[in-house]
Amino acid sequence: MKISYLIGVLCLFSLSIMAQKNNKATQVKIKNGIIEGFEDKELGLLKYFGIPFAEPPVGDLRWKAPQPAKNWDSVLETKKFGPKPVQTNVFGDMVSRSDGMSEDCLYLNVWSPIKKPAKPLPVLVYFYGGGFVAGDASEPRYDGASMAQKGMVTVTVNYRLHLFGFFAHPELSKEAPYKASGNYGLLDQSFALKWVQDNIAAFGGDPEKVTIAGESAGSISVSAQMASPLSRDLIAGAIGESGAAINPTLFPIPLEEAEKQGVEFAEKAGYKSLKELRALDTETIFEAYNKSGRFGFPTVIDGYFYPKSLPEIFNAGEQAQVPLLLGWNSAEIPGMAFMQGLPYTEENYIKKVKETYPDSYEKVLELYPHSSEKEIELSATALASDRFISYSTWKWFDLHRKNSDEPVYRYLYSKLRPPLKDKTLASGLAGGTVKKEENTPEIPKAVGAPHACEIEYCMGNLHLIEEYDWSKDDYKVSRTMQQYFANFILTGDPNGKSLPKWPAAKADDTTPPVMILDVESKSVDAPDDARYLFLDDAYKNNQ
Repeated sequence: MKISYLIGVLCLFSLSIMAQKNNKATQVKIKNGIIEGFEDKELGLLKYFGIPFAEPPVGDLRWKAPQPAKNWDSVLETKKFGPKPVQTNVFGDMVSRSDGMSEDCLYLNVWSPIKKPAKPLPVLVYFYGGGFVAGDASEPRYDGASMAQKGMVTVTVNYRLHLFGFFAHPELSKEAPYKASGNYGLLDQSFALKWVQDNIAAFGGDPEKVTIAGESAGSISVSAQMASPLSRDLIAGAIGESGAAINPTLFPIPLEEAEKQGVEFAEKAGYKSLKELRALDTETIFEAYNKSGRFGFPTVIDGYFYPKSLPEIFNAGEQAQVPLLLGWNSAEIPGMAFMQGLPYTEENYIKKVKETYPDSYEKVLELYPHSSEKEIELSATALASDRFISYSTWKWFDLHRKNSDEPVYRYLYSKLRPPLKDKTLASGLAGGTVKKEENTPEIPKAVGAPHACEIEYCMGNLHLIEEYDWSKDDYKVSRTMQQYFANFILTGDPNGKSLPKWPAAKADDTTPPVMILDVESKSVDAPDDARYLFLDDAYKNNQ
């Protein structure tokens, strides 16, 4: 036992010495002062984690637009991820590497190659998903190392969530210099993009070649930053994975309506003034939010970040005129979300379609057919997915290709997930896994790729996600998807050697090309756009 113990101690000591050799401290001067990260010689990267890009939004700065970070005199150590934004474990399957949780959460992380080329590198800024109620920039699936090894500087950004990030109230609007409230999480993202403009050259990055990307709420954020006058001149490209800020998907509402929701929340929680709300500690105000049963607060057409709705901005050609790569997954959400638990029978399916579309159900049944139980499952999945997030992403695609001369590339991610290694786990809603409980329902066999499952593929991070039994096919898909994304970030065009040709969509294409991302990736003419044209009319986004 003693010999075994001694061997164990020596092994740990050896590993510690190796880690120190591989993680040599490295310093860089940014506008606020000197920061110290570390070299990862094994990966050939410099890493800086937990860099403050704004003042902590606490005390009197709660529910205010982000403010510039104060300068520091001594060297600031940036070797661990900052605190994640305050949140509950809504999805249950998000894995965090952050240093705790706090309202003081406005930190970002940078990965850059040790070996710098002759000219500055393109930059990727990635925004996490989580419905604007959860998530943080430290999650392993968003890790920026693999992308940085492709010849770019990678940045991941924290932003405020739910009550702290999107609460609107008349008193807040009155005190703001721009006479509006809400959208603080989006303003955090925009502020981080300004930080990148001011500081990324110190890491070897080119502020003129910044591509923003994100998945789900992160993708919605990308569409929002493209549309906002505060950010549209700060970016050179955009990537969206499943989601845009367009009805019915987390779209902005009028300020007056958002303010009413804020007043209603405050009054039900027992607080009549902004002063009372700001005086509450984090735990107390967050408990009031959780008791309210709300799933966040809406974004707002505030005349500042959002001057108009996203379709209005794009139709006027007022969005960022940059290359856009976007798409969604083949089975974003299970068909049971539409069936509401009813079995996949013809009678049940027709009943749900008639309830949802009483005046146009015949057209829906034509577009989403129902000749067999399997076809009903596929159609219910397609309809649920379209209504959830696929349609809004399509609308973003359609708006940009028709109101920009820049190339637009569209994908459909279709690789089925591999099995889980641990059979006591189940796949979660936001991309990770959750522990199976006694009452956990058996998940039906997948008919396509679910929401969020593509993140670790496109970011080259399968090796950091240990729960799944990755196969050669998974790594093949990841190499293909990541290279497409990397090429786009580096050049504005996803195409490159040894990759299937990915054509850009033209404004007048009636069946615009779609890159099917799977074990054998290929471009096809869009087979299902009639569905989106119908939903475009149903959601009245075509007016």
